[in-house]
Amino acid sequence: MKKILIIEDDPGIAELERDYLEASDFQVEIEADGTAGLKRALAEDFDLLILDVMLPGQDGFQICRELRKEKELPILMVSARHEDIDKIRALGLGADDYVIKPFSPSELVARVKAHLARYQRLTKLAGDTTPKIRAIQKGDLEIQPDTHMVYHKGNEITLTNKEFELLLFLAENPGIVFSKDKLFDQIWGLDAMGDTATVMVHINRLREKIEPNPSSPIYIETVWGAGYRFCNK
Repeated sequence: MKKILIIEDDPGIAELERDYLEASDFQVEIEADGTAGLKRALAEDFDLLILDVMLPGQDGFQICRELRKEKELPILMVSARHEDIDKIRALGLGADDYVIKPFSPSELVARVKAHLARYQRLTKLAGDTTPKIRAIQKGDLEIQPDTHMVYHKGNEITLTNKEFELLLFLAENPGIVFSKDKLFDQIWGLDAMGDTATVMVHINRLREKIEPNPSSPIYIETVWGAGYRFCNK
């Protein structure tokens, strides 16, 4: 049974989320304080975290930042704040999703299942060291699909699961332009339940990590008005 931690200071929302998740056979724990929630998330083995932004103690942004230094698990941030800057900040800190209140509990469960399924698939891929797929080499960049590793000039680059999935998909289809909608559907698999701004944020994060000069990318190019492509020159 998958174990989920909810860090939410509104007991009504937390209990509603718990009821729907438990009905889908998840084990759910709740913490109402940000500091206590972070301590528990670091100390225990949870499969997924549902994290409110506005919390007593430490806010959701701080928790996400600290947790990403230590653990790799799906983080779904929820908030009544719908400004793009908050969403971009959350995704930039390593959150996998940003859900705006009020939301449908059924939608939340669907998002949880989708993120868990993708993390499970990528975890199995990373743990299988049997060589099956050849590494993708482009200039100084090397992508190893089987080991979930990326190197630039021989130096390992740390990527989140979503960043790796996005980079691998583009690299496996060099020269093909993909719209933000197509990339969102392909990588997040949530159809209309998300925001394509997520794609832009992850592209920018990837460029900061793999490009020698992020403002003039040589690996992931923008095709204005159309989308993005992995350079095949």
